[in-house]
Amino acid sequence: MAVAPALVSARPANEIPVEQVGGDSNLSAPTADAWSDVAPVRVPLSSAPSGVVDAGDTSASTARVRVAHDDESLYVRLRWPDGSADGNVSGPRGFADAAAVQLPANASDNPAIAMGSPRAPVNVWYWNAEAGSEELLAGGPGSTTEFADPAVQTRTTRENGSYALVFERSLTAGGQNRTNVTLARDVDVAFAVWNGSNMERSGRKAVSEWYHLPLGPQPSGPPYQSILWAVAGLAIVAVLAITVVAVRRADDE
Repeated sequence: MAVAPALVSARPANEIPVEQVGGDSNLSAPTADAWSDVAPVRVPLSSAPSGVVDAGDTSASTARVRVAHDDESLYVRLRWPDGSADGNVSGPRGFADAAAVQLPANASDNPAIAMGSPRAPVNVWYWNAEAGSEELLAGGPGSTTEFADPAVQTRTTRENGSYALVFERSLTAGGQNRTNVTLARDVDVAFAVWNGSNMERSGRKAVSEWYHLPLGPQPSGPPYQSILWAVAGLAIVAVLAITVVAVRRADDE
């Protein structure tokens, strides 16, 4: 009974904490010292279900994700291992390394994990080692449309066989079909990684499940926490009552 209420106050499994930092932290740089103060989350990746040839053959199995914001911008830092740097590629069988962050275009929607749907599209922040950063809208697999005025910027470094990539976007960036990232509500988020030397491209990619960023005001506990406390309290009362009755019977005997 004592353990049950404590369990519900633990952080949800698919939550990525968001650290608030000062405006002088230079978080747009992947190697900024301030990133060491932001808690990382190990996000498992697996091959995305896709009709692309060899879609199940992807190389990345995890990414370490850190998220922070200051008064102006949201920063999402991904770090993942990749044994080769595939940037300047050419030929029909050459593909660049890439990574993406996916959010619901409407923060209140629950889109399908595979690039959303026409009724619940997704806003994709995309980085490609050859072409740089893009911002995309998708309403299902194969339906991506590039924003003419991307609001996302990226910076990346590579060290010891791993990429470190930061996506940066203004908290106040507006526009149709662009995720409204505010400090008023939580936002769902998912991740994808492509290894160019493994011929990963399009739907052949390593992806995560949906996670969420706790950006909104945090309640004192989940809605069911008070219920568990109430149940625990009633159980304690019941145990005490049974004990009292048992003691009285023993005295009568």
